[in-house]
Amino acid sequence: MDQDSHCTAERELLEAVSRITTSSTTSPSDEEENQPKAEISCQGRKENPGKYDVQDSSATLSPNSSMTTKELQEYWRNEKSQCKQVKLIFEIPSTRIVEHHFSKYVMYKIIILQTGSFDSNKSVIERRYSDFEKLHRNLLEEFSEEMEDVTFPKKTLTGNFTEEIINERKLAFKDYLRLLYSMKYIRRSKKFIDFLTRPELQEAYGCLRGGQYTKALEILSEVIGLQERLTKGNPASVVPTLCAIVVCHKDLENPARAFEYGEKALSRLRVHTSHRYYIPLLETMITLAYELGKDFLSLQEKLEEWKTKKDPIRVFTLKELAVREYVQ
Repeated sequence: MDQDSHCTAERELLEAVSRITTSSTTSPSDEEENQPKAEISCQGRKENPGKYDVQDSSATLSPNSSMTTKELQEYWRNEKSQCKQVKLIFEIPSTRIVEHHFSKYVMYKIIILQTGSFDSNKSVIERRYSDFEKLHRNLLEEFSEEMEDVTFPKKTLTGNFTEEIINERKLAFKDYLRLLYSMKYIRRSKKFIDFLTRPELQEAYGCLRGGQYTKALEILSEVIGLQERLTKGNPASVVPTLCAIVVCHKDLENPARAFEYGEKALSRLRVHTSHRYYIPLLETMITLAYELGKDFLSLQEKLEEWKTKKDPIRVFTLKELAVREYVQ
């Protein structure tokens, strides 16, 4: 294909992309038609992004004009697949009573499954009553209208540890999570996603900072699947977790696995080159590729291309960025 034909193909592809984007924005799904709220695009954009968007300001989706036709095709194919909502169900099959020093509380085991097929990658977390209570309070502050008819199990002065009360709350919390997830704006909100992932991520990053890479990797490997399901319309949001996994594998002297997760992270940053993880990740991938005998020249070219476009700024290493996540 000569240069004129190549440019024409790219121009036609961009026009097609524009039509796809417009269509996805103006043609809501059946579920969204039944919810007469402000319509949003597949990427989760709304009239009030400050209230509802989970996305990082540096992760605005826009096709990079320097991408090749093949890269554009691949990018928009991935974006179209991201528009499909992952449907999750919540089960609370069991509880346990914890006694710690002078406190006593019930931990509720929550299993999160994807519907539609056998889910071998179910997520299992534990939360206590006060965690649910904090979530409810936070959501009321931001989504008072949406939460108007949502009921929350009230505290009782006595009997909190009886089998009857615990079983009632198991069912109530299951229905509570199901209802929250059914509301588009809430399930995409940072507060809801944090409730389901933040405690585990905080523990994992604490282990990483302490040099307990095996333990950190174990937790991160479990939480990344849930994160991806909850933020399917915002693939760049899982980049910090993927990069933390890269750091763990690299420090555990497993460069092949580190490179594998690094490639996953880079694929999510293809059009987010201003993301704070982009350059540290590129530098780490160049080192890993050289060590593994893989092609590092293409990665080096991307790094040099970025440096010619951006003003020189101090960039942290990938590990330095990772240890700064979830620091209280």
